[in-house]
Amino acid sequence: LTIDGREVTARPGSMIIQVADDVGVYIPRFCYHPKLSIAANCRMCLVEVEKAPKPLPACATPVSEGMVVRTRSTIAVEAQQGTMEFLLINHPLDCPVCDQGGECPLQDQAMGYGQDYSRFEEQKRVKDALDLGPLVATAMTRCIHCTRCVRFGREVAGTMELGATGRGEDMTVETYLGGSVDSEVSGNIIDLCPVGALTSKPYRFSARPWELMSHAAISPHDSLGSNLNLQTVQRNLKRVVPRDNEQVNSCWISDRDRFSYEGAESPDRLLYPMVRAEAGLQEVSWEQALKAAAEAMRMAEGDAHGLVALIHPMSSMEEMFLLQKLVRGMGSSDIDHRLWQRDFSDDHCSPMYPGFETPVADIPALSSLLLIGANPRKEIPLLGLRIREMTEAGGCVGVLGQRAVDANFRVDHELVLKPKDLAGGLYQLVCSFEGGRERIPAALRHLESDLISPDRLAGLRATLSEGGGAKAVLLGEQALSHRHGAHLRILGSILSELTQASFGTLVPCNGAGAWWTGAVPHRVAGGERSETPGFNASSMLGASPKTVVLYGLEPATDHHDPKGLDELMSRAGHVLCFSAFRSGVPEQATVVLPVAPFSESAGSFMNLNGRVQFSRPALEPKGEARPGWKVLRVLGNFLSLPGFDYQDVGEVLATLSPPPPPRARFDVSDSLEVGDALTNSATETDRYGFSCVHFLPLYSGDPIVRRAQALSKTLDAERARACEMNPVDMAALGCGDGDLIQITDGDRTNRLAVRADPAVLKGCIGIPLGQFSTSRFGSASVVSVKRASTDG
Repeated sequence: LTIDGREVTARPGSMIIQVADDVGVYIPRFCYHPKLSIAANCRMCLVEVEKAPKPLPACATPVSEGMVVRTRSTIAVEAQQGTMEFLLINHPLDCPVCDQGGECPLQDQAMGYGQDYSRFEEQKRVKDALDLGPLVATAMTRCIHCTRCVRFGREVAGTMELGATGRGEDMTVETYLGGSVDSEVSGNIIDLCPVGALTSKPYRFSARPWELMSHAAISPHDSLGSNLNLQTVQRNLKRVVPRDNEQVNSCWISDRDRFSYEGAESPDRLLYPMVRAEAGLQEVSWEQALKAAAEAMRMAEGDAHGLVALIHPMSSMEEMFLLQKLVRGMGSSDIDHRLWQRDFSDDHCSPMYPGFETPVADIPALSSLLLIGANPRKEIPLLGLRIREMTEAGGCVGVLGQRAVDANFRVDHELVLKPKDLAGGLYQLVCSFEGGRERIPAALRHLESDLISPDRLAGLRATLSEGGGAKAVLLGEQALSHRHGAHLRILGSILSELTQASFGTLVPCNGAGAWWTGAVPHRVAGGERSETPGFNASSMLGASPKTVVLYGLEPATDHHDPKGLDELMSRAGHVLCFSAFRSGVPEQATVVLPVAPFSESAGSFMNLNGRVQFSRPALEPKGEARPGWKVLRVLGNFLSLPGFDYQDVGEVLATLSPPPPPRARFDVSDSLEVGDALTNSATETDRYGFSCVHFLPLYSGDPIVRRAQALSKTLDAERARACEMNPVDMAALGCGDGDLIQITDGDRTNRLAVRADPAVLKGCIGIPLGQFSTSRFGSASVVSVKRASTDG
């Protein structure tokens, strides 16, 4: 075909606007977006097509052999100008007070195709603003009905929250029942809106686009590693927007990535180093603080378990590498990042690093996927969007878990079991495949039972046995933190091998990078096994170290057993705390070192596919805070350890080879040699009443997100403040939504709010982690529950 005199070739079925974009010919548009279906609502892309009786919309006109298209002819330009005049009839023309001003497609195209006067003298249409929740602000009078936001919700997010009601002049985009927009990716409608009808509520009226400086960064909040642009004005982080990367996040980001920047700008920031004196923690100089830290670490030198360290998995690879180098330099191997994991008995047969063998961009091409203890929508929201693409293309999804999944994709088969039955159910599923029973190591044979009928397993079996396309088995957060997590991981690995499926685990944040840099007790940097493995994040709670190091975590909310961690710190002579926030410092801390969050520090992050990406700082650290890698480097110098003479962050990992693609399967033959090493988990019973289903809520996973004010007001955050029970159990207890219940686990008792959720099985209670009120039950398996007394 010919476009503006240029002969071009195109695939049959392509639309004119797609071909024009490919060859660099600009056609104005508002409703067209390459990731959304074609609506042809705005008519701004009208072009002249030879032999056509009138201008045609380029977004909805497929190309044909010999077609002649003119985008800048008199007919095309007059059609575009006429469309622009109609679009501006009802627009309020309030650019000076609009957050979109300066980066507005309507503004730009009005300059190119509009007039400097208006022939419209009638009353303009006015629409009331909608309250869509704490994240998205609205000015619906500006809306031109392009329906990008509606199509995004329906097609990409999988949530029908916005729709177009009415016709003609009465048409409006709104929520059907006047509710809020609660999708975990709702912020993308801000980027999609071409006219400023939908803008960011936290960012509102705080800066102008031409004032903003953009800095390329990587999200530390999940293991996808979404590409971000951090936008700043002077010394303040004002906004976060997506940076396109088709292999990772496409052109979207989650609300957690978009709005969590408020946490990094929190007034709770720790700005000065402190050392404990008689009067408590006192601000001191960096030299004094580092000397005190070095002295505390020297006290443990030479003692294999005298120094223990825990690091949050959202830390950069450079920070993890240097901390483990410090710990091992002092003669200890007791370092771990797996804060929520409870079963480590498979460490001896674990892969070099956990991850997902299927590239993220290839997930839509899978024919079948089995999720075990996973809820991608709430763990890695953009992974949920990829799975939705897969199901929309005809792929099959099966779910085996402890609670029903609130998915934004089609779930074909689902089996929900109590936590104590989950490993046994997976065992039966493995045995249902030819050669499955023989492949299971002897250490797991005690799981054999007929608990689940073949009929209930048939759907999950069909997920992986039918069809000839690519398949995958994926374990999520609930499987990783399960009391029998080792059983689940090894059985899942065997299942993937039997069905010739790829295998993966959804590790938290930069967890894959932590394994590769040696922030685990049984492997050193580069993935090699340690000759002197140390205590893991659970076993170190029984130690009596001289010094405890906490890096980036808050003991009360970032560990499955905060009580045990509190007792560990109380036994230690010194507690070194590297933190970005003042309120997260434990009362036992003797030395506190302020480290900068990811927005103020350079570092590398490794995603679940083994892709290492470098994140640049957007700002200088606030106050006296410093990038963590620099603090660790100088501390190494204070300790006179070799190999801490780095001058630039790029030198830290220079000696570490790039990670190979993930091979996530477990070496099951190795587990066969160790016999019953995997049977050391405590047996659960129902004698106390309710089985605990632990889960980490979307906005509770790290200190930055927990301090983001807008996210704390979302529906997801509000739900995370209460336990969850089946409505039948709540009725039996005489409880309603919001009532208080009393939960008892041994000597631990607490009164907590409860809400009904049919996704929770009868006899179970969902306990959200990462909350001050509920985290004390992170290590509980079974608890007693009763309605709390209203007395007092």
